[in-house]
Amino acid sequence: MFRSRCWLVFTICLLPAALLSSAVRVMLRETSVEAIQGDSVVLPCSFFTISPLSRLSIIWTMTPLSDPDSPAQVIVFDHGQVIASPAFTGRIAFTGIPWSADVVLNRTRVSDAGVYRCVVSNPPETGDPGIGELSLTVLAPPSLPVCLWEGDTDAGGSVTLSCGVAEGVPTPTIRWEKLQPNPIALPTNMESDMSGSVHIANVSSQTSGLYRCSVTNLLGSQNCYINLSVYSPPHSTPGILQGVLVTLSMAVVLLALLVLVLWLHRSEQERKWRNGREEAEEEDECYNEIRYTPSLIKRSFV
Repeated sequence: MFRSRCWLVFTICLLPAALLSSAVRVMLRETSVEAIQGDSVVLPCSFFTISPLSRLSIIWTMTPLSDPDSPAQVIVFDHGQVIASPAFTGRIAFTGIPWSADVVLNRTRVSDAGVYRCVVSNPPETGDPGIGELSLTVLAPPSLPVCLWEGDTDAGGSVTLSCGVAEGVPTPTIRWEKLQPNPIALPTNMESDMSGSVHIANVSSQTSGLYRCSVTNLLGSQNCYINLSVYSPPHSTPGILQGVLVTLSMAVVLLALLVLVLWLHRSEQERKWRNGREEAEEEDECYNEIRYTPSLIKRSFV
């Protein structure tokens, strides 16, 4: 009985000291949050303290994914005052201060993505401040890609078509295809996560046409186009020259034959005319002989 009372007194005496020496505890309902660019998102942070909240201090920091060694303050609550970073001014606010450390971030941007840390302290509580971390991912559709080409567009040359996109979360897929005159998918060389190209060697007139680059992720798709024209010089091969020469030779031969036929026809007409004239003269001579013969006979009788 005496021993039980001693343990009870000892526990009651130690309980206030234990409570006073306990640190602030921070609890996060989620450790990973997603938002679509332009929407609002709540970054949750709950805490437990046994001391009055008159000296409560809450600090939110953000570490960009691109620079994990450079955390920066986002918003601070200290001695009843709220101070927001210039990059977040007008877009971030506490939702339930001082009972909650939750903040709401409005008009989210892709640059808002990173690791957020909620740090809560409440003197006179001793010990380290309560800390909670969560990651924020801001999803965004692909931005409008930029299409470029470089190379030699003369027949036999080589051309490279490139396509780059500045923004898109998750990382968009890049695909090249030829639309006209004959649709065909082209193998795309990924130069980086946000750019891809197509190399076309030994181009010809068949290479000419409309090409499209498509960038796509879960939130949408964007396209850019290149109208490629390959210059093919006129063909001047020996075969064509020989064909032209043969054609000209045949034309000359036909013309000569036509002239010959006309000459022969005219010669024949002249011959017939001469023969007709000779026959006419012979007939006249015969008629004259016949006409003079009776007169001779008459004279002989006399």
